[in-house]
Amino acid sequence: MLDFRPLPGLGNAHLQTILAALLRVGSEGPPSVQRLIVLPDGDRISVEITTPQNWEPNDPTVLLIHGLCGSHRSSYLVRMAKRLEAIGIRAVRMNLRGCGSGKGLARKLYHSGRSEDALAILKALKEEHPDSPITLVGYSLGGNIALKLAGELQHLAQTYLKKVIAVCPSVDLHASVLLFQKPENGIYERKFFKDLKKHVKDLDPSFILPKTMRIIDFDNVFTAPRSGFAGALDYYSKCSAAPFVPRIELTCQILFAEDDPFISHSSLDFLRLPPNVKIFKTKQGGHLGFLGNPFHKKGFRWLDSLLIEWIH
Repeated sequence: MLDFRPLPGLGNAHLQTILAALLRVGSEGPPSVQRLIVLPDGDRISVEITTPQNWEPNDPTVLLIHGLCGSHRSSYLVRMAKRLEAIGIRAVRMNLRGCGSGKGLARKLYHSGRSEDALAILKALKEEHPDSPITLVGYSLGGNIALKLAGELQHLAQTYLKKVIAVCPSVDLHASVLLFQKPENGIYERKFFKDLKKHVKDLDPSFILPKTMRIIDFDNVFTAPRSGFAGALDYYSKCSAAPFVPRIELTCQILFAEDDPFISHSSLDFLRLPPNVKIFKTKQGGHLGFLGNPFHKKGFRWLDSLLIEWIH
């Protein structure tokens, strides 16, 4: 357990989750250079690279992966890129297929299991700067991708990575879908579906979706058939990172909040994990919230300060 103390009056998980997403003060910038990565299947994705002034080719790099319906513009990625630049670490913000500055470049849909896309970026970064140690940081859906990749690679992960960090990762996709269906979480399901609907329109304007839809139904009619799965449950089973986590062989740190509205914090509790994989939990924090007391050590953006400690 980690000692996270929420800002007085912000102990509620929904307040933490929603306010953290809405508060974009300090989320402008930082300057970045776009780089396009060609994937093995011909699709292209975009990364935004922020390089500190005096960065050398053997200095550290952090690859950041956003969550569902996010992009390189997601406030948590922008804040981290700025924090990393300030301490001399290069930040690479990955856009999943069709997201952010990569909109319109991919024909295929991104989903929770596309670990091969992150690997393609790691290979490109290593080819350019082989001596730069890379830390992979994934948030929510991006955390699932990061953990799945590290587990798939096993000992080969050390070829590309120094360590992997996952924040509120959706390691059990079916459990998350069931949590979305709780009445108190309807606000999140509706918001995600609205954003997913826009993404579908970009990919296939002829595909008509209803005004409202459960996430599991969306995955049944669109994500699964478009991505080669038999259905939503097949997709969740094959793309959830939980079965891959015990195979991770490099340093790995995972953070959950016990009050996260739609991520099950106990999904890894009954697995036998190697000593290099550490799970940390907080009692409060919501989903990617962690808005702390500014008078305590890690400040208002407690999560950002913790990640800088883990990275640096």
